[in-house]
Parts: sequence; structure tokens; C-alpha cells
Amino acid sequence: MPQKFVSVRRIAAVFAAMVAVIVTVAGCSSDDGSSGGNSSGGKTTLNVYAAASLKSTFTELAKAFEKAHSDVEVKLNFAGSSALVTQINQGADADVIATADERTMQKLGDKAVDPKIFATNTLTIVTAPGNPKRITGFASLRDSGAKTVVCAPEVPCGAATVAVEKNTGVELTPVSQEASVTAVLTKVTSGEADAGLVYVTDAKSAGDKVATVGDAAFAQVVNKYPIATVKGTKHSEQAEQFKDMVLGQTGQEILSAAGFASAGS
Repeated sequence: MPQKFVSVRRIAAVFAAMVAVIVTVAGCSSDDGSSGGNSSGGKTTLNVYAAASLKSTFTELAKAFEKAHSDVEVKLNFAGSSALVTQINQGADADVIATADERTMQKLGDKAVDPKIFATNTLTIVTAPGNPKRITGFASLRDSGAKTVVCAPEVPCGAATVAVEKNTGVELTPVSQEASVTAVLTKVTSGEADAGLVYVTDAKSAGDKVATVGDAAFAQVVNKYPIATVKGTKHSEQAEQFKDMVLGQTGQEILSAAGFASAGS
């Protein structure tokens, strides 16, 4: 057979192989690019934004939801409520939002669809184990000279602290103001601060890492936690289902076990 025909056949074979590779790669790219918010495993990814004080409970709720909805993967984002609202107002891809008070949720305007109260929480004082500074109540945070940390006023736990100050006439001089309640707790458990104001649920989750001190004034300032779906979510059905779980028996049992009071309390 003449050499030129052999060369033509070889070129044709190589060209056909190249086309096959291109088609295969294009097909894979098309599959990957058309997920529309789905994870690589073909599951719907549900982005849930939740206040830092909800970390343990919402982590447990997410696992329960995934077990009941095998086609959904819940991706959790925990931070101070104000930070979460800012992220969503700046265009973050959130499907569900749960904040530690109503005031912060209201900053989302109509982006928060049909908010519902699902739990309540109050403040308490945490100190190092054994309460070495002998803190006896809210006023003693001022009078004992203890290095005290609180949440910043713009976040729910900080707003609650300010409300207690106004109600009691006791003005604290904290050594720092933190962006989330978990940051306050960390300052105390690490020994950087003598005392801090956190939610009763955070104190409970810390266990024997802290001692707790109550005050009657704390019961007068109750933070109500709302949950809402986010306007424009591409996964409205799954978002509503997650919201319903939080409001329903499963969610309420998990929240109660962590120390949250019910919405009706």
C-alpha cells in the first residue's frame, strides 16, 4: 500500500481520537456546570445561616434533616447575628437564616420571609471554675474589679447586656466587647478574662470549664430567636422543610435539651 495512504489513515485515526476526547471532556464540563446549587454527589446544598449560640443545636438539627432528606446536604454558617445579616444583605447565597433576636432579623427587611420565633434565651454570668473572683451577681461584675468581657452592643447578646444595664442602673466597664457570644465564652475559658456575659445555653455547653452565676435581672431580658427562609432562594421547598423541623417536635426537643426555652415561655 502506498505510504501516503497509510499516513492519511493514521491522521484520520488520530483526529477521531482527539474528537472523542473533546466530546468526553465537554460532556463532563456540562455535567459539572449545570448543578445549579447541587453538590458534586447530586444532592441539593441547603445553606443555613445561624447565630453563633445555635452551633451545637443546629449542627444536630442538620444531621437529623439530612437523615430524613437523603437528597439534601445542609451547609451551616455560624457567626454573630449581625455579621450573618450583613453577609445576606451583601448577596450571600443563604437559604435559611436564624438570628438571636428579632431586631437583627428585621434588618433584612423583606429578604426574611415569614419569620417565626422558635426559641428564647437569657443571659448568665460565666467565670473560671470555682468562681475565684467571688462574683455574686450582675452588680458585682462592676464592684469586684473582675476583668469582664461582653458582646458588642450591635449583636443580640450585647443588646441584651445593655438592656440589663439600663434596668439595673449598673454600668459595666468591660475589658473587651466581642462580635459573638462564643468569642466571649472563649475569653473566659482561656483565662483571658475573669468573667463574661453569655447565654444560659452557652454556659451549659461549656460544662465544667466554667462556673455560672445568675441574677434576677436576667429574667427580665429575654431574647427571642426567629427563623426565616431567605427571599429568592432556589431551594424554597427544602428551606421550608428545614424551618418546619426547627419549629416542630424534633427541633424543639433538641433545643430544649440544650437549655433553650420554648417560644411560648
